[in-house]
Amino acid sequence: MVTSFHRDTAGRVLEAFSPAERDLTEVAECLGREPTIAFRVAARYARTGEILVIESLPVASDGSPNPNWMWLVHRSLKKVIDRLEASGGVKRAERAVGEVGIARSHALYRSGRNALCAELGLEPLSGGVGGARVGVKCLHAHVAFHLAGGYSPVGRWALSEIGSGDYGEVSVGS
Repeated sequence: MVTSFHRDTAGRVLEAFSPAERDLTEVAECLGREPTIAFRVAARYARTGEILVIESLPVASDGSPNPNWMWLVHRSLKKVIDRLEASGGVKRAERAVGEVGIARSHALYRSGRNALCAELGLEPLSGGVGGARVGVKCLHAHVAFHLAGGYSPVGRWALSEIGSGDYGEVSVGS
C-alpha cells in the first residue's frame, strides 16, 4: 500500500496524489509490487487508457529523496526501452542529442520537481532526469518525462529509435 507524504505546507491533503483504486491496481501490476510512494497519473496511452507514466512525490514516506519524479510504468514499453539501453542506447542518445539538449532537459526536470518540493515545503533536490547531474543515466526516465509533456530530446530520440509513434498518442494527466 502507498505510504506517503500527502500534505501541502498548510497541512491539507493533496488529493491529486491520491490515485483511484483502479490506478493503484494497474500501477501495482506494472511494477510487480505495491507502489511505495504516492503518485498521480502523468500520461496514459490515448487508445486504451493504459497508464504509461506516473508522477511520484519527490520524497518517500521516510523522508528520503526520490529522484524519479516521472516514472515509466507501462510494461511493454519498459521492455522495449530495456533492449534499447542494453544495445548501447544511452551512449547513442548522448551523441545524438548533445550536451546542451541534455543539460536543458535536466534543468527543466529539476525545476518542475523542485516547484513541487516548494509547494510541499520540502528542500529542493539537485539531480536532473532520473537523478543524473550530467549526461544520460536512464532512457526510461527521459521517455517518461517526454511522454508526460516535459522537454526531453533524449526521450523523443528513444521513442523514434524504437519506432513507437503510437506512444506519442498520449493523454497527459489523469
